[in-house]
Amino acid sequence: MTQTSAPGKLKVGKVGELVPRVDAPTKVKGEFAYASDLIVPGMLWGHTLRSPHAHARIRSLDISEAVSMPGVHAVLTHDDVPGKKTYGLEFPDQPVLAIDRVLYYGEAVALVAAEHPEQARRAAERIRVAYEPLEPVTDMERATEQPPLHAEGPARGHGYFDDPRPNVVRHMVIRHGDVEAVGDVSVSGVYEVGIQDQAFLGPESGLAVPDGEGGVDIYVATQWLHVDRAQVAPCLGLPLSAVRVHLAGVGGAFGGREDLSMQVHGALLALHTNRPVKIVYNREESFMGHVHRHPARIWCEHRATREGKLVNVRMRILLDGGAYASSSTAVASNAASFAAGPYEVPNALIESTAVYSNNPPCGAMRGFGAVQTCFASEAQMDKLADALGIDPIELRLLNALQPGDVLPTGQTIGGSLPIAETIRAAAALEPPPAEELPRDPVRLPGGTGNTTHGEGVRRGVGFAVGFKNIAYSEGFDDYCAARVRLLADGSAEIHCAAAEVGQGVTGVILQVARTELGIDDVRLAPGQTATVESAGSASASRMTWMAAGAVRDACRAALEEQQRRPGEEIDVERIYRHPRTTPLDPQTGQVTGERAHVAFAACAMKVVAEVDVDLGLTRIVWIGAAQDVGRAVNPQQVEGQIEGGTAQGLGLALMEEIQTRDGLITNASFTDYLIPTALDMPPVESVLIEEPEPSAPYGVKGVGEPPTVVSTAAVVGALRAATGRELTRVPVRPDDICL
Repeated sequence: MTQTSAPGKLKVGKVGELVPRVDAPTKVKGEFAYASDLIVPGMLWGHTLRSPHAHARIRSLDISEAVSMPGVHAVLTHDDVPGKKTYGLEFPDQPVLAIDRVLYYGEAVALVAAEHPEQARRAAERIRVAYEPLEPVTDMERATEQPPLHAEGPARGHGYFDDPRPNVVRHMVIRHGDVEAVGDVSVSGVYEVGIQDQAFLGPESGLAVPDGEGGVDIYVATQWLHVDRAQVAPCLGLPLSAVRVHLAGVGGAFGGREDLSMQVHGALLALHTNRPVKIVYNREESFMGHVHRHPARIWCEHRATREGKLVNVRMRILLDGGAYASSSTAVASNAASFAAGPYEVPNALIESTAVYSNNPPCGAMRGFGAVQTCFASEAQMDKLADALGIDPIELRLLNALQPGDVLPTGQTIGGSLPIAETIRAAAALEPPPAEELPRDPVRLPGGTGNTTHGEGVRRGVGFAVGFKNIAYSEGFDDYCAARVRLLADGSAEIHCAAAEVGQGVTGVILQVARTELGIDDVRLAPGQTATVESAGSASASRMTWMAAGAVRDACRAALEEQQRRPGEEIDVERIYRHPRTTPLDPQTGQVTGERAHVAFAACAMKVVAEVDVDLGLTRIVWIGAAQDVGRAVNPQQVEGQIEGGTAQGLGLALMEEIQTRDGLITNASFTDYLIPTALDMPPVESVLIEEPEPSAPYGVKGVGEPPTVVSTAAVVGALRAATGRELTRVPVRPDDICL
């Protein structure tokens, strides 16, 4: 079924209905309490001393002057970490505080707690650190030839291919069919993607409060409460039960809050001083204090028959993971798994390598590896269409995947994946006609800069398709818990640690509960680790699927219990797991069981761009998207996710890139790191393709990532159509466009 976007009546809210955002009024009015708004009596302020070097040995560290400054209550170094000295999202390769070396610009070296934030900052300036600069590893292509940054190889022994080269986080190869198969036509290219920041508007922040009994409560903007606790507690030398993590108001996430920021540092200071400690990063520190999207270099060759059927896809992917592993192993796998795009490919040879370097650490960001390879593979499809003289959309339809087809990993698609319908729906969208000249400068490339009056402006239309997995993969025990209390007054209270990061999962939880319980009086308790088991991370487009499943099962169990115990208060908790996945073979990249990925979602996008080829200026005029959404729990919210995801892909295509020099970030501000504004975003017309996923609760699919995966490729495709330039690197710069 195809459902086009249209206004509808807002209702109280069950599954499938248009429901107003629970948090919308307070956010619009500026009354929403973010983590940075937290305050308690007796609170101290924390500050982090960070490395000015990308790679250096610490020769000495003197805190004596800082300790004696007015208002200072604590100055901590690695010697003050009472438990494990290291942590990590997948592997514990990152020190809580630098021990003998720093491996990236901005690495945490020491902590200060003081009465006032300015006192903490000034005290940090008085900490004397003697560094011996070392040669940084900054070129991802040379990383495997330089001395190892982690001699112990943290990712080794975890079931991956054990690459003997230094600085390899993960190397994997997918061999499918005859990897040497030739076609009638071959096109090749080299593509690059710069470092993109999540650029959430709310910087990292939180509050740690000691409980007076040796434990601590941490209120933080995060994506995964329970994994934060699992990393923090061992570093504090405490049992899990003594560390309670609470979800504070989150001002955007997009993957950048999966790794720890202030959590362990704030808790160390709070327990040391026995006072609440608040830490809020400024924007520059935020750029240094979280992971980013992996920059990539990708070599491609696509071989096809004269009729346009793909014969063989060969791709080599290189990803720079920065100083620590974070989620680089999973990003490398996703980049390889979706490298060939949503097309039937009988033969493939795909290599993917993530390396350590002294560049800014990289990890999860919306799209998670698929963004980088979609940009390359869709450029290749356009190049192949041109070489064959075939319409680019017809070429995509000719090769579109469908259920029953086999992916390069050997997995057979068993659920819903309406690629062809998605392509046709996007292709059918009619863009607005070209506006006549003269016109308001704001509606020309360059906008309010008033740099052109339309001379040299060309119009181009781009088209791209992308897909990605939903939920965690390769054998990860992915689950979500929910707890339901049916109260004596006839109302219900839902407990779920799913992180609301702006995507609207709180609304999904309430809609599911109302649907299952048949009542409107349903409340959602604050998210925390102490009252319910883990919900997993708000990432990988998994949270709607997983939370819906957990809340559904808990509600049904509660109703069954209520029938057995009428008149009593009911309190039940249930854990939901999606269908089991298995790892990919470390030698061949082939599935070792029925599936490596649970399910997939796709998006097709048409973009109209105007380009001033004399000045290198661009304006995106209109975007039409068709997305495979399974079943839309809240259609209005789905459309919002499509618009938001598209904005991030547009940013990567045109403006967003962290600039580094010898590993040092040189544009750590929103003055110099540009993100799309309301003036940069065009109208986005969306079509929701609803073909329920059979293995998912209510047939739902996650929707946050596919539009980001595809929009960069579609935007650059429109620029190529307007300029005739190859444009093989993003973000596209003005001098890449000028003819």
